[in-house]
Amino acid sequence: MQFDNNPQGEPRAQESILQPRLIIRALISLLVLLPLVMHVRGDLHQGWLERLELASYDARTWLTMPRTMDDRIVIVDVDERSLLRRGQWPWSRDTLAELVNRLFEQYQISLLGFDMVFAEPDASTGLGTLRAWAKGPLAGNSQFLEILEQSRPLLDHDGIFAGSLAERPVVLGYIFRREGDPGAQIKLGALPPPVIPAAENDTTIPFYEAQGYTANLPQIQRMAPAAGFFENPTVDPDGVYRRVPMLQAHRGGLYPSLGLAVSQMALANPAIDFDFFSGSEGPRDGLDLEGLRLGPLRIPLGARATMFVPYRGAQGSFPYVSATDVLDGTAPNYPLQNAIVLLGTSAPGLNDLRSTPVGERFNGVEIHANVISGILDGRLKAQPHYFRGLELILLVALAIGLTLLLSLAPVGLGMFGCLVAVVVIFVANVWAFARGWVVPLAASEVLVAGLFVTHTAYGYFVESRGRRALSALFGQYVPPELVREMASNPRRFGMQAVSRDMTVLFADVRGFTGIAEDLEPPELSLLMNEFLTVMTRVIHRHRGTIDKYMGDAVMAFWGAPVPDPEHARNAMRAAFEMHGAMQSLLPRFRKQGWPELGVGIGLNSGQMRVGNMGSEFRIAYTVLGDAVNLGARIESLTREYGVTVAVGQQTREALPDIGCLELDIVRVRGKERPVAIYEPLGPQAELDNETLAMCKRHERALQLYRTREWDDAEREFYLLHQSYPERRIFRVYLDRIALCRNEPPGADWDGVFTQRVK
Repeated sequence: MQFDNNPQGEPRAQESILQPRLIIRALISLLVLLPLVMHVRGDLHQGWLERLELASYDARTWLTMPRTMDDRIVIVDVDERSLLRRGQWPWSRDTLAELVNRLFEQYQISLLGFDMVFAEPDASTGLGTLRAWAKGPLAGNSQFLEILEQSRPLLDHDGIFAGSLAERPVVLGYIFRREGDPGAQIKLGALPPPVIPAAENDTTIPFYEAQGYTANLPQIQRMAPAAGFFENPTVDPDGVYRRVPMLQAHRGGLYPSLGLAVSQMALANPAIDFDFFSGSEGPRDGLDLEGLRLGPLRIPLGARATMFVPYRGAQGSFPYVSATDVLDGTAPNYPLQNAIVLLGTSAPGLNDLRSTPVGERFNGVEIHANVISGILDGRLKAQPHYFRGLELILLVALAIGLTLLLSLAPVGLGMFGCLVAVVVIFVANVWAFARGWVVPLAASEVLVAGLFVTHTAYGYFVESRGRRALSALFGQYVPPELVREMASNPRRFGMQAVSRDMTVLFADVRGFTGIAEDLEPPELSLLMNEFLTVMTRVIHRHRGTIDKYMGDAVMAFWGAPVPDPEHARNAMRAAFEMHGAMQSLLPRFRKQGWPELGVGIGLNSGQMRVGNMGSEFRIAYTVLGDAVNLGARIESLTREYGVTVAVGQQTREALPDIGCLELDIVRVRGKERPVAIYEPLGPQAELDNETLAMCKRHERALQLYRTREWDDAEREFYLLHQSYPERRIFRVYLDRIALCRNEPPGADWDGVFTQRVK
């Protein structure tokens, strides 16, 4: 493809970038994106991605949990010490009755919840055996029957325990069984009344549906004002407790979990109601469900009436009191007094250890404590159903943005962009998590990683072939970053000659002949290599193309092979930096015993022909044209005027914000039309007042000189020379004025200086 050499060609070139290369990149991104979208939609379940999401949930839980102690809820623990002191579990019900009485009477707790179920009669007293004898061989023994009747109240431990619960704020526990569970049809004990009877349940929420249950003995359940289930049907596939259901259904009625029942009682038994996204007139189904209303509190729920467990910290985030200390009356009043108490066990042999995001062996009773604490604090997490739609939008937006970045940017910048995306997504997600929003994370992070890996692999194994071809063509001329830009669409670039507006730079070592005579050839070679290497690095840094090295000189240009609308500015920056780089070389040259080098730099802009030119024996990528020749002449004039950098008229006009000192109007060798040349001083806005004043004085002196007012011009240049003796330009004009006095110019003199030598 031939270079486009007109301004209207640039948009067409830009459009060509978006054609084959970007289409292939888009297809690669689509292959990465599609499985993730299908997973989020539920069309293609991917277990590894679900496990990654669960792991990210655990990490966010660990990072954001409060890690504080909540002494409003106390766990009375049937621990190993209690079992050693009181015997193996289960204890007799009269012992439990004593425990209940101690808690309410001595320690004055506010509420008691049981993380256990009393489904079978207490057989420790032998009352059942005595009753059998009374109906059997001792049925006619009146004395035996009389003693049995008198002893019955003392031996009826279930009745004693039930009596200890009467008229006290107590919540019992029980277990539901669902289809597929062992003994799913078994119904043992008595359930409490549902919190929402079947007749009042007008929702179509897909609650977990219980078929059987193991509940408490009827005489015990009758004495307790409330009860809640404590098993968890929502354990994740990895066995970790992250969610718990707040309600389960049985025969149309809705029953609360232990945590919900305790929280309801702690809040003085407010009514339970549902929150729906569409309000009371909406569909009232699982997709529309937002949460529960428990008096003034709101509990966010998922589609099956489940909530995330709001873990407060690692195990031990609530006070533990040994059950045997309560029975002995030796436990301190704090923290039991006025506390919500949960009776459970941490003894390993009783199998109430659970795996959680904050610990692999976590006491089950403390999970209920975390639920109650989170409900009372309002410290709960929500994951509304519309988050799935937001996740899909995020995935598509990331795919589009990263495809453009990885397609058009260098590998390093693409890697940095992907790293920033990963960090920003994670930090934003953790920030939202800490504020109660569970935003899915894994799919987005996997998308970023997948896009980076696939695009990088494609770029390395496929596009690098085109890059290597371009490097073979242009690597000796242009910096690597330009080769990478060219590789984004190799068909835009070729070696054919075209005409284009560009800027050329010539840099030459002053006094090189003398230097070459003073140094041995090896030393001269090392000196020039050092000089040209530093100059080349500066040119490359500013997007320049090396044309050739010419002994002690270097020639470069801007605007090809990659079009550069800022070619004049980039060349000017390079010229300024080359001067500074030359100064930084001087100490090293002195250390080597080499002579100090001076450099002259000439810049010129204009129409130039660029491309492969030469013969069938040797060919080079170079620039030709009058503007190029003028650039070389301008460089040679830097010695005449004692300046480091000189620029032509077109370069000056392309950079109106650069302050310049007009040097002269010259007629260079081989050209009839005169041109103005300038010394660039730096950005106009950064020039100090003294420099600006000097420029104005010089401009006035030039006007006087060109109108043949020799005396006034001489006076101005003399004063400038006295103020700035280091500037040779003022001495040049003083010499010219002296010459004009001795040999007055003709009537057709126009103030133009004619260059006699190249």
